[in-house]
Amino acid sequence: MKDLLLFGSRSMTIALSLGLAIFLGISGCTSKESAANANIAANTAPANATTGVNSANAEPAPKGATIPIDPNGPADTVRVFYKNLREKKFREAIFLTNLRPAVEGLTETELSEFSLDFAKLAGQIPAEIEINGEVVSGENATVTANLPDKDNKSETQKIKLRKAGDVWIIQTVDDVAQKRIQKEGKQYFYNLRVETHQEEAKKMLDRISKAELAYSLQNGRCADLETLIVGGLLPEDIKTSESTGYNYAVTLTTDGKSYYATATPETYGTTGKSSYILKLDAKGISHVTGKDNGGKVLAR
Repeated sequence: MKDLLLFGSRSMTIALSLGLAIFLGISGCTSKESAANANIAANTAPANATTGVNSANAEPAPKGATIPIDPNGPADTVRVFYKNLREKKFREAIFLTNLRPAVEGLTETELSEFSLDFAKLAGQIPAEIEINGEVVSGENATVTANLPDKDNKSETQKIKLRKAGDVWIIQTVDDVAQKRIQKEGKQYFYNLRVETHQEEAKKMLDRISKAELAYSLQNGRCADLETLIVGGLLPEDIKTSESTGYNYAVTLTTDGKSYYATATPETYGTTGKSSYILKLDAKGISHVTGKDNGGKVLAR
């Protein structure tokens, strides 16, 4: 089973970290790149769909199901999951997975707080899903399907399911995560969002450090955020907290030979709890430290 935190994009990390991304082989890109890649038409394929070719140089169009699908069986559960996700029926889709306890207590308003993340994930589902295998062993089952990888090329992936009564449940998270979900209930998504934003904030500060190093080697001085963005060393979405959940700032020394950078949660307790600061030591090596100080900017 793939790492549930495989994806690296900031605005998408929430949906992807929720476990749904385990079935899509797409990997890290900036939120703008993710949005660009999301312009894929989505529709569940009918069984035994024929293969087509768009042009002489194009890859064959993906097939629909290539095996018989029994109603309410494991393969049908996977098919319906993708159909619901594509149609942005997020609650219905998640109810087919072991993430269900995390959404059962959410009101429609609360669930809508995550709709942007889910919508971007849904947009990456291809028009045709080729379900080509189903193996049932007692209360467990594995369905294989061809799904897009990070380059939108078809990749065979295994989807595990477990039977609960008369219903098949897609196992999007492992047993450890499932126990956490059962304990935290609807707070799981909120807690995970905070944790994900905080991890991404530390990674972004590390990226700022690398960008400053690259810039200073070429120019003999450090640069502000805007200069690093224009130079292609940092993503543009660092300028706002919309996709990152954090506000970033770089402060230069008077001579421009050094700097420090901060990452502060946009909304304390919602988008993050810890504030972070990146400073250079006497040898010019950067270090990131952080603490929960109520959402204030960490002072140098």
